[in-house]
Amino acid sequence: MFLALRELVFARGRFLLMGIVVGLIAVLTVILSGLSSGLVNDGVSGLKNLPVTAFAFDEGTKTDNAFSRSVVDERQLEQWKQQDGVQDAALLGSTIVNGVVGGDKQVDLTLFGVEPDSFLAPATSQGQGLGALDGIVVSETARDEGGELGDTVVLDRVDTELRVVGFTEGQATFGHVDIAYLPLDTWRLIASGQALPGAPTQEQVDAVESTTASAIALQSAGGAPLEESGIDVAKGDAAAGTVTSSLTESFNASPGYAAETMTLDMIQVFLYLICAMVIGAFFTVWTVQRQHELAVLRALGAPTGFVLRDALLQALILLVTTTLVGVGAGVGLGALMPAGMPFELEAAPIAVASALTILLGLVGATLAVLRITSIDPLKALGSQR
Repeated sequence: MFLALRELVFARGRFLLMGIVVGLIAVLTVILSGLSSGLVNDGVSGLKNLPVTAFAFDEGTKTDNAFSRSVVDERQLEQWKQQDGVQDAALLGSTIVNGVVGGDKQVDLTLFGVEPDSFLAPATSQGQGLGALDGIVVSETARDEGGELGDTVVLDRVDTELRVVGFTEGQATFGHVDIAYLPLDTWRLIASGQALPGAPTQEQVDAVESTTASAIALQSAGGAPLEESGIDVAKGDAAAGTVTSSLTESFNASPGYAAETMTLDMIQVFLYLICAMVIGAFFTVWTVQRQHELAVLRALGAPTGFVLRDALLQALILLVTTTLVGVGAGVGLGALMPAGMPFELEAAPIAVASALTILLGLVGATLAVLRITSIDPLKALGSQR
């Protein structure tokens, strides 16, 4: 302990240089963690907020982008409602559309068609809930961008008019696009291509014979996870002709989610490996330079365990101190990120990233200082003559 602290002070220039490198790596891990969390929330926050245990898609649907590819109907819904462990089930329609507000402001929306009296109906923080055929409830992030109650969204090409009647609480996006909830009948009218210019009418809705949607949302008793819900997924899928994914697994069915998360995860993995290699290389050079001092310690009777613990404690002090400084700098930089960037700092991912940086750096240092155990005191002392 005494030797480790004394060397940290004596060779402060070298340790400061190494500390700056570790601190910069910690800054990068915080920034990447914030970007990763921001992209995840921007891509699937609408799904995360739903009181859903699992989604059932039509059998044979390709898993990526399944919410756009899958088509299920009410027969399949009734089959799932009869399965043990299923407390409730409801159809969900999903379509991404373009529109215009106020005549010239272009907007992109993900239309989530739900039955107004189902468990999928959104809770509102402002305005009223679903009911009118032309009424939509949009996410709070859309309000932050200037949306107002009573705004009329005119959909491109079909000129169908939808009126903003309420806002949800918190972020609700899907595929990086704000969600607009609307009655399932209106969604079917738009998805079938039979929507006409102007506000949807009951006559138009009644003329649509479709009973389809994109997916079946399943809710277990008490909101238990799918694995603990008692739902026999295989039996339900066989009866309904579907393939079921848990809520978390269904995130991969949103546009671009898997590719984005895999890319960021790969960058973080390489960053951790680089951290371990840089720390290992530094302590390898440091150990070679102080070989004579270590040999003197061994010759004076210091056990190998003492020398190893002293060297690892030195690495731990360096890693913990500089990582904390780097995390603090990263959090400060995160607060300066522009509002349009999907960036969100969450305590748990930052804590995991910091722990991995310290742990893998310590592994690299351990591999470097293990050479201490092979130092021959007589040979090392003799080499200095």
